[in-house]
Amino acid sequence: MPSHLFADRPAQPPEPASVDSLISQARRLRGGLDAVRRDTAAEDGAQGRWQRALCDLAVHQLDDLHDQLGQLKKGLPPPPACDDRAQQHPGPDGADGTGGRHARIGSAEWNLLTDEVSWSQELFRIFGRSPALGPLPLDELGSTLFSEDQPLLTGMLTACLVDGTPLDGEFRIVRPDGRVRTLHMRGEPVLDADGCTASMWAVFQDVSRLRRSRRAVHESRESLRHRREIARTEHRLAVELQEAVLPPWRTSLRLPPDGAGALDVASHYLPSAAGTPIGGDWYDALQLPDGRTLLTVGDLTGHGVTATSGMAMMLGALRGMAMAGIEPGPLMGWLNRLLETSVQPALGSAVCCRYDPGSRVLSWAQAGHPAPLLVRAGAGRALAPPEGVLLGATPGAAYGQAEERLEAGDVLVLHTDGLLTYDVGLGREDGTERLLALAPRLSAASSAQDCLRTVVEEFGGDGRAGDACVLVARIG
Repeated sequence: MPSHLFADRPAQPPEPASVDSLISQARRLRGGLDAVRRDTAAEDGAQGRWQRALCDLAVHQLDDLHDQLGQLKKGLPPPPACDDRAQQHPGPDGADGTGGRHARIGSAEWNLLTDEVSWSQELFRIFGRSPALGPLPLDELGSTLFSEDQPLLTGMLTACLVDGTPLDGEFRIVRPDGRVRTLHMRGEPVLDADGCTASMWAVFQDVSRLRRSRRAVHESRESLRHRREIARTEHRLAVELQEAVLPPWRTSLRLPPDGAGALDVASHYLPSAAGTPIGGDWYDALQLPDGRTLLTVGDLTGHGVTATSGMAMMLGALRGMAMAGIEPGPLMGWLNRLLETSVQPALGSAVCCRYDPGSRVLSWAQAGHPAPLLVRAGAGRALAPPEGVLLGATPGAAYGQAEERLEAGDVLVLHTDGLLTYDVGLGREDGTERLLALAPRLSAASSAQDCLRTVVEEFGGDGRAGDACVLVARIG
């Protein structure tokens, strides 16, 4: 059997395998190592001490490996207890092989009767010390440690030399080249015939890379948890802001409440089926002071709190200008100017309609948005859109305005772009044709709520990539 001073060759890495297979291998190794350690417990002399120390170190590493493989299998576990000392002073990988793929093990013996000191060659490399300078005496070993770690080593050595307590602890050293290494030290005293400590054995393992890896796992886990917490908070704020801004009614609405030509209105917000954050989609129906009715849907680019706060600004401005009597075309121009001066650059699309129940005339404008769909007597078509570019895209853009005379029983469908573009390989035109194919069912429906339910059943499936809004108005 080779000498204990040179039994410090690194092991070869295992072949790749599944996590479950690796866990099973680690358990088998742990069981076999326990058997070896029991066998070495009865052996005396230097060889037995060396074998027991190596077994203890191997057990320590296998236990770490088993825990880490278990964490890898479970996903994101609670953060493990980490050595704060090792986290405060990370050291770069050495260029001499001690920071490579495998942790190095070195050994030392201090003879307290003759003052003779023996170090393995690997221990010289771990400490970055030239063999020509000789090994460090026991009373000088602490000079290589961080000052805050020196009491730990002093306590370990005192307990070993005075009480015969085995050595087991970690500390950091500063090598002559300035590099910091984290060492795990295990050892035991050698007693003479009178029971007094005659010498002391120790095995040192450079665990710097292991500790840095553990610290990196811990830091990345905490960073991921922090980002997830931020995302959850932002999502909650976006939901709360959206609920505060969008109309509170969840059933059909009659505007104006009485009189011929009134609108039966129903609307719905469809969240993203892909789990993406809330976007800047909006819808609204509002009775105006002159007796007419405002209908609008729109979408602002972006997601999260930024998009919903921008949506709140746009919808608030739109409501205010509509209440002031501004017609849909000029209103779009003012929204465009508002978005130009916004602190958060964004683009938006919108459609704004003003309906007169007395004449049943719909005046409307659009800004890069799908045109309203008109369903009449079982047939449907998209209204011819007036001129209008995306909001925020062109400074000073002009927006046209169109009119459409409606009839009793007509159904208007307004929607944001996300409703129709969720099928892979299909564009807006394909989605529009699918929606128009529902015209017979929409004409046969007895209320706007029934029409809305038909649209949502067809387009509210799991495949939609973004959120969307849909508003249905049935002319009385």
